[in-house]
Amino acid sequence: MKLIIFGATGSVGSQLVKQALDQGYAVTAFTRSPEKLAALAHDNLQIIKGDLQHATDVENAIRNKDAVLCAIGDGANGKVRATGTRHILDAMQKTGSKRFICQTTLGLGNSAGNLNFFWKYIMFGWLLKKAFQDHQIQERYIFDSSLDYTVVRPSAFTNGSVTNTYKVDFDGNYKKLSLKISRADVANFMLQQLQNRLYSRKAVSISN
Repeated sequence: MKLIIFGATGSVGSQLVKQALDQGYAVTAFTRSPEKLAALAHDNLQIIKGDLQHATDVENAIRNKDAVLCAIGDGANGKVRATGTRHILDAMQKTGSKRFICQTTLGLGNSAGNLNFFWKYIMFGWLLKKAFQDHQIQERYIFDSSLDYTVVRPSAFTNGSVTNTYKVDFDGNYKKLSLKISRADVANFMLQQLQNRLYSRKAVSISN
């Protein structure tokens, strides 16, 4: 299977690249900074330099790919996720790619109830307000598409290895969460969705 990963040099994206290669996938990493992936030299890795803000770059990169994974990061800025995702979705429609797996964030949609006071009002209500709004628009674009998407909503990222001990697909009333999950676990779960249609055209929450 031929994959393309957007956000490939980010904290989750770099985990996606490493784990996908370990699992035997043919991986294309899309990035503005190819030098950041120099240490990952691999026979099954192609690195494409491009800008998510340029629709032509995105369309050319997506051609002939079986699946698209998106882990776009922009810190607190709130300027890249929605626009970049819009370009990815448009390119997939044009090129015929159908499977799209995208990382957003816990707290969106019906997962808002899972957040505690700190995350709901301090982080997403103030410090990360622009980023949260960008994620909201990003998800809206995805849900409005006709693609075979899965939206993955993780809680706050931590370092660490793959554990597979996190909770999956809990409802918005569930409160017994640490609201943390390792980047490696997020990437691993996203890659699992390549062989799993349980969450096709759905958003799924994951957290410890």
